[in-house]
Formats: sequence, structure tokens, C-alpha cells
Amino acid sequence: MTRELHLNVNITDAGKHAAAWRKQPDPRSFLDIGYFQHIGRVAEAARLDAIFLSDYPALTETTPTKPWQSLDPTIVLSAVAAVTEHIGLIGTASTTFNHPYALARRFASLDHVSRGRIAWNIVTTMHPAASAAYGHGALPDRDQRYAQAEEFVAATAALWASWDADALVADQEAGTFARGGAVHPVALQGRYPLVGALNVPRGPQGRPVLVQAGSSEGGRTLAGRWADVVFTAQTTLPEAAEFYADINARARAHGRPDGSVVVLPGLFPVVGSTEAEALARLADLNEHYDYDREHARLAAQLGVGVEEIPLDRPLDPRVTSGSAVSGSSQGFLDATVRFAVASGWTIRQLIDRNGGAHRMVVGTPEQIADDIELWFTERAADGFNLNIDVLPDGLERVVEHVVPELRRRGIFRSEYAHRTLRGNLGLPAEPSDPVPLGTAPRDRAVAPA
Repeated sequence: MTRELHLNVNITDAGKHAAAWRKQPDPRSFLDIGYFQHIGRVAEAARLDAIFLSDYPALTETTPTKPWQSLDPTIVLSAVAAVTEHIGLIGTASTTFNHPYALARRFASLDHVSRGRIAWNIVTTMHPAASAAYGHGALPDRDQRYAQAEEFVAATAALWASWDADALVADQEAGTFARGGAVHPVALQGRYPLVGALNVPRGPQGRPVLVQAGSSEGGRTLAGRWADVVFTAQTTLPEAAEFYADINARARAHGRPDGSVVVLPGLFPVVGSTEAEALARLADLNEHYDYDREHARLAAQLGVGVEEIPLDRPLDPRVTSGSAVSGSSQGFLDATVRFAVASGWTIRQLIDRNGGAHRMVVGTPEQIADDIELWFTERAADGFNLNIDVLPDGLERVVEHVVPELRRRGIFRSEYAHRTLRGNLGLPAEPSDPVPLGTAPRDRAVAPA
């Protein structure tokens, strides 16, 4: 089977660049549902796989300095679903600040509402502000959060599997609404003691697509067992190829067939009709940076003081702790340090290039397509999670100029081939999960793709 490139767009409020909001027509658009619906329509017209909404479930700055992920992703995605037909809808929800039954019901409902286009991005949440907002104590450490996430996902999957695919008969003539023996109550022990079946029948995808973002050991373990899609932050091709092979090996170790996991590194394209135009676009955005604020943010994420990473000197890896601080990602820390050392860039240059968090490619549509094609053909990626400099303008540049070039090369679709996100991602119609805790193995019907 010929591999097909996959592309998502990450809707990061105003855009991925910290100064994006200063270039938008309306800096309050992050609160306007029409803004998200427009992006959904643009992505769908280009035949992208999905739009993606991250989430920060608490205010992390007393006085915000730029737009943030404020609206609940599931509410936004339900509104986007109403005005689109094919684009996938990926929403983030935390295993630390939700309950499996409530989350299973919410995402199963969205799968029906969207007619099979929903995905859950699984996160454990690392920011202490969220714990305070929910009235919890200190956040569990990383290993504890991932252990909790494993149990949470298993419970959620068990609830989604509690209805057989053909359980809902709705035979008016015979008077049979649900098939006897086709609804299987779960009985779970442990952190989430649950008894009963979900009150939402199985959705069009069998279960929502599961997405996991994280490159730490705990993240890789969770992804190998459960994830259909993995978001990651590798910045060099060799590292990305190693990660790609590792995730697929972990999936096989859990008895999952080849093709069960789609690996999507982050990519930050800045598009111009010439390379000089693209560089000028980036330079114009960088002129609106508050370097002091971004310097402090990067230092906090690295767990060091600003005086330890001077703006106009390269990063000394010895000053970093080697372990991400509370509120920061281990994958981000590792990727940033490796990229900084390999590039030899100063801290100011790192900030100019997105702090090293996701790989930035600045150039013409052909140059960006060259880069995408190389990573795809070298099996360092199955596609990319696109981080756009300024929304929606930057996305429109990508879909009008880069996507047609990818089609010309024969690696990106011209039309959707399936009606579900699972089908368009080329994933198995019915996931071959590990048996969820507290349930017995049984034959399961295949869900439509």
C-alpha cells in the first residue's frame, strides 16, 4: 500500500509566533467562534487531515501578554463540526483533571455529532496553575502522572467498548431497539472504580482516534500501547527517524499491526514567494518580539535563571538541570538543548526561531515541500502537525502554495477517501487495543472506516 502524507494544522490562538496577535486583523479573534470555523473551512478545502486544539485549563499569567487557549476545545470543535463535513477534529483533554466516564461520554458524543471525525489528544498536564485552579495540591511527578494516564485511558477505552458496533438495532417493525447481550457493563477497580456501560452507543469510528504528545520515556510507553497518532518535537532528521522507529517498535511489542501509529512531528513553515520574502516576513514578526519576556519564558522552561543563558551567547548545556521543571515538558527541554548545541545559535537566535520547540523552515513553497518530502520518504515522519506563524493568513499561504506542490509530487491527497478521521489517517478500522482492565476478551465487530 502506498504511503500517504498527513497534515494537521495546530490552531494556537493567534498563531505560533509570540507576536502573531499583533499582526492579526482582530486580536480578540481567539474568543470568536467564527474565527475557528473559518480555519476549519480553509483546512478542509485543502483536504488536510485535521485541525488540532491544545488546551491550558488554567490562566498561567495573572496579566496575559498575548492570546491563549481560553475556550474549551470540545465546545469549539462541536461548532466547527457543524460547518464542515470531512476535516478531522482533535481536542485536548487532561487525564489529571478529568474523569474517565465524563470524558468518554463527551468524546463519544462528539464522534456522533461529527459523524466520525473526533480525536482525543491525551495530556497529563504539567502546569501547577492548573492544579491550583482545580483545588488540588501539588501535581504528581511525571512518572505518577503517566501511570495515572495509563489507567485513565484503559478505563475510557473500556467504556467506549461497552457497546458492540451493532448493538443499536432500532427496528421499528419488530419493536427491538437494542440487541440483547450487545451492551457490556464494565467493572473496574483501582484508581477509577467504575461499574456500568457508557450511555452513548459506539461511535462511527469504533472509538475516537487517540493522540499522544510527548517524547519522554513515559510518553513513548503510553504512545506505544495506546496512541493512533503521536505528536512529537524532534528537530533533526536522524533523531526523528530514531523516534519513528522506536514508536513503531513499541506498538508492535504490544501486538499492534504495522500502520497502527501515525507519527507527526511539529513543523513551523514560514512561506514566501522567494526565500528573501519569507525571511523578511519572519524578521518583521521578530521585530515585535518582547525579547525580555521571551528570554524569561525560555529560561523558566529550561529551569535556569536568565543570567545563566545570556541572550547573545550560545546555550551552554551544562547549565540546564537535565530534568524539566514543573510546568515544562521534558520533550521540549531535550529538543531545545540538543538543537541549541547542534546549531551553535545564540539564545536570541533560538528565540527568533521559535525557541527551538518545533523545527522552523523558512522559504519558498518548493523549499518547504522539499523538506517535508525528505522527512516523509526517509521515514522520519508520516506527516506533520503544522504550526502557523500568523492565523489565518499563514495557513492560507500554506494551503494555496505548499499543498499544491505536495500534490504535484504525488504525496498528498486531492480528495478525501473516507468519511471518518480514522479512515483518512489510514488507521485500522477497529483498534487492536490491549484488553482494557476489568473486561474480558470478546469478539468485536469492525467499525466502518
